[in-house]
Amino acid sequence: MPNFHEEEILGKAYDSRLMKRLLKYAKPFWVYFLISIILLLFITGIQLARPYLIKIAIDDHINAYNRPYLVFDNQTLPDDLDEMGVIYNDKRYIRSDEIDITQFSGVPQNQIIYNKGKYYLIPGVIDTDNSFTVESINNQFIVKSGDIEYTAVPLDGTVLKVFREKDANAVYHLAIFFLCILLGGFVLNFGQVYILQWTGQKIIFNIRQELFTHLEKLSLSFFDSNPVGRLVTRVANDIQALNEMYTDVLVNLFKDIFMLAGILIVMFQLNPKLALYSCAVLPLVIISTVIFRIKARQAYRRVRVRLARLNANIAENISGMKIVQIFNQERKKFKEFDNINQSYFAATRQELMAYSIFRPTMEVISSLGLATVLWFGGGEVIRGHIQFGVLFAFISYIQQFFRPILDLTEKYNIMQSAMASSERIFLLLDEKEGISNPAQVEKLGQTQGLIQFKDVWFAYNEGEWVLKNLNFTINPGETVAFVGATGAGKSSIINLLSRFYDIQKGQILVDNKDIKTLDKSELRSKIGVVLQDVFLFTGNIKSNISLGNANITDKRIREVARYVNADQFISNLAKQYDEPVTERGSTLSAGQRQLLAFARTLAYNPDILVLDEATANIDTETEILIQDALQRLIKGRTTLIVAHRLSTIQHADKIIVLHKGEIREMGNHQELLAKEGLYHKLYQLQYKEEFDTEAELA
Repeated sequence: MPNFHEEEILGKAYDSRLMKRLLKYAKPFWVYFLISIILLLFITGIQLARPYLIKIAIDDHINAYNRPYLVFDNQTLPDDLDEMGVIYNDKRYIRSDEIDITQFSGVPQNQIIYNKGKYYLIPGVIDTDNSFTVESINNQFIVKSGDIEYTAVPLDGTVLKVFREKDANAVYHLAIFFLCILLGGFVLNFGQVYILQWTGQKIIFNIRQELFTHLEKLSLSFFDSNPVGRLVTRVANDIQALNEMYTDVLVNLFKDIFMLAGILIVMFQLNPKLALYSCAVLPLVIISTVIFRIKARQAYRRVRVRLARLNANIAENISGMKIVQIFNQERKKFKEFDNINQSYFAATRQELMAYSIFRPTMEVISSLGLATVLWFGGGEVIRGHIQFGVLFAFISYIQQFFRPILDLTEKYNIMQSAMASSERIFLLLDEKEGISNPAQVEKLGQTQGLIQFKDVWFAYNEGEWVLKNLNFTINPGETVAFVGATGAGKSSIINLLSRFYDIQKGQILVDNKDIKTLDKSELRSKIGVVLQDVFLFTGNIKSNISLGNANITDKRIREVARYVNADQFISNLAKQYDEPVTERGSTLSAGQRQLLAFARTLAYNPDILVLDEATANIDTETEILIQDALQRLIKGRTTLIVAHRLSTIQHADKIIVLHKGEIREMGNHQELLAKEGLYHKLYQLQYKEEFDTEAELA
């Protein structure tokens, strides 16, 4: 993977190529997504049904008292009507909306009217949408509507209850049904959210697993050119952005579409004319959304770029805090941080400005749409062309109509973030392993420890040779040390033997088998490496020796700890082998960490032992303990030592002196001193340094 920056990858708001790859991860869970979409369809139906049910309650029952009643004499009542309507004054009253009144054209009609808090029954029908009066004359109530007059009978509570019993029961049942669909909606919504979130988390789990597994397979050269913080961001933050895409966008997008389509269908079904008035504000919605999308994307890009700079600056300053404080650079570094922080603040302010304008704009448009419905719909209600329940339903649907639009703008940002994150993740997943196993793996088997470098050339960067034409043989059981100035290529040899990097020319053989033909894991299991900078994991002493290997028992852990003299300091710890170890072992000294590294290596019982500057950072007292253990540790093993202190390798069977990637001298300690060559000069320089140091201490 190339060494890229956040600025370079902001992605499109939608990329079909990336989406196709993202959907591959969702494909195994298509059944769950389908169930979630079906549940959304039912949930949307429930949300659309609520205003409609209230409309029915208002128009068909609460405001239906003034609908005409057909009045039948019980003696002449048809058989099919004997269970309908209500009985009042020995007559049966059946409301006109309960039967087909065209079949009873000669039947007289009565009507209940409402005036000034009282209900009246009149022996006829008037248009209650037009003005009428109720007057009390000689203890009689006269209803006048234009040229029409009726003698009205006031209805007390008991009589009114008889007439309105069915309406009351209907409203009661509607209320129960309304409550049931609310509870049903709750259950469906819970199930849909749970299924969707579980599915999303499972997909993210799989992607994270794949990404981490892929990272473990990449060569060390990849990690040389990519900061750890950036890789952590890929595995954590970027994958989380994908989670929002799978859960909030991929499925819930259907909810917004269902809701918008459903609202339009219901409104046109209720009243096409009023629905057209309601849609009058849609051009404003479209124009506002397009403008917001452009502005929001520009602002989003600026925020992402400047946030990346801010994170990089923070990470750099925290990592180098010791240097910052030593050289009194706090003020300068703060100014750098402040400039980047101010830039980020300005970008976020611009993004907030886009949202702070868009949301109120949508509220204004929503209010404008509501006002349009109230103006025209209210007029239609007054003129008696539509019922009040229809107007109420339109008001409710208009309020619901703008919520999905606002949700869609949020989903746009989530999609944009997901596209940028997915591109970064796929760049990482597409990075080739670098060091891969051959198609036909050769088994190493029981290792003797014969190591051969034949005409080996190696460069980290093309053309910049670190090792040149290396030829040497290490026989089984031999201890060979590599010495030389910094940059001579000592540690590179160790890295090549474990195949952390591949050579460009030549061959490296272990037991006469080219390491490129061997399984990487098997090869590395035969090699135990102790580095200068020991890495300890968060856990305890025991887990850092065994590294979680169930085959390494507690007894074995204690044995190897005693063998390398680590048991001495472990026994003094409060919890001994269960003593907690913090990140990188910060609570332990360098010498203690090194002893644990020796114990860890010995616990795995490698056939080949590599000590890479293993005693460079150890105090004299600890070095005595390690030197005591080293003689036992290397016994019977092929041992490679990269040494800084020449005093620690005097007993090596062979010393290879490197200079600028080439072998300059080879022999044992005495032979090389006798040559009075490069090794002799290194020895004299180091002996003089140690002698001067001892003199100063004295």
